[in-house]
Amino acid sequence: MDSRTVALIRTTFKAVAAEDGGPERLARSFYSILFTDYPGIRDYFPAAMDAQRDRLVKAISYALDRLEEPDKLLPFLAQLGRDHRKYGVQPAHYVAVANSLKAAMRQFAGTEMWTEEVATAWDEGLATISGAMISAADKETTPPAWTATVVERREVLRNLSVIRVQLDQPMQYAAGQYVSVQVPTRPRMWRYLSPANPANANGEVEFHVRSVLGGWVSPAMVSHTEVGDQWLLGSPLGGLGVPRNTKRKMLMVGCGTGIAPLRAQIMAMAQRRVNPKVHLFVGGHHPCDLYDLQVLSQLAVANKWLTITPVSESDENPWWYYDSGEPQPDLPGLEPRMTGQIGKIVAAYGPWADRDVQIVGSPSMVQTTKFRLMAAGTQAKSIRHDPLF
Repeated sequence: MDSRTVALIRTTFKAVAAEDGGPERLARSFYSILFTDYPGIRDYFPAAMDAQRDRLVKAISYALDRLEEPDKLLPFLAQLGRDHRKYGVQPAHYVAVANSLKAAMRQFAGTEMWTEEVATAWDEGLATISGAMISAADKETTPPAWTATVVERREVLRNLSVIRVQLDQPMQYAAGQYVSVQVPTRPRMWRYLSPANPANANGEVEFHVRSVLGGWVSPAMVSHTEVGDQWLLGSPLGGLGVPRNTKRKMLMVGCGTGIAPLRAQIMAMAQRRVNPKVHLFVGGHHPCDLYDLQVLSQLAVANKWLTITPVSESDENPWWYYDSGEPQPDLPGLEPRMTGQIGKIVAAYGPWADRDVQIVGSPSMVQTTKFRLMAAGTQAKSIRHDPLF
């Protein structure tokens, strides 16, 4: 697309998004039009649409910001296209979505902003997006979804479980990627989880799941998953992964269950003969949130190129955490635990100018850490994180 087309699309979308409650209203209007004009599509969506509406706006925003960066946009759209096969999506559904989104945009933009030129620009933009997704889906030879049988659920904290599943057939994913997951008690409510281990020929995947207060899916995963349950997994997504440059050092920053994709990469790197130096900061609100230190300790001892620094915002555990009162032994291979906000601690080490940086955690943690690192001198192009949705 030329720069004029891109500018028209972005201008109209940003004008709508800038209104009070604009993104939420746009999403509600879009789905209302979609389900009214194409009632058969409603069966593809969950009963509760809050998460779906939020995800839609963020995905649109992410794509529009990269319309002039095909090397970044097209792989993202291809992954989405492959993942959408799990819904049974057909090309006609893309037409319905494009028509409904365009109608919602026209409704909000008004007759003064929504000119014929703007409408043509949106037609071109939506055709590019849907075309990339359809093409990737048509070329894919892997299953639309994998069936996974739960073989272990281990409660690590009151609100966090480690769950291991056995796939019906191996899945090839890059360590650091994530997959959409559906559990039997929450049909059509797909949630994103990152494997905590690299892909393997046995098809074994480990997930670290934290229960989100008020969430629809994560509490069911953490508290009600049983051995033998059948999960569905969608195609791999995400751009994180072990860089091919084995000479450039790495900085990894992960909070909570954000350690999972970073641990998977470290395990994959441990299988190589040559690796760069890696410094991993693993954080949590309380010391008990650093739940994976035993495994990380073993990795650090076995791999001298790996440095691990635990960080907690508080020195005290929460009231509900059982503490035997016995002092915790120092785990070999780990730096002493630090106390404070992880982004501030990492940035205080210096600019990290010689590092490739990966950050995984909540959207607020990722953004705060990223801005602190950039303020300390780290170049934005050296910092990677997956889309925050």
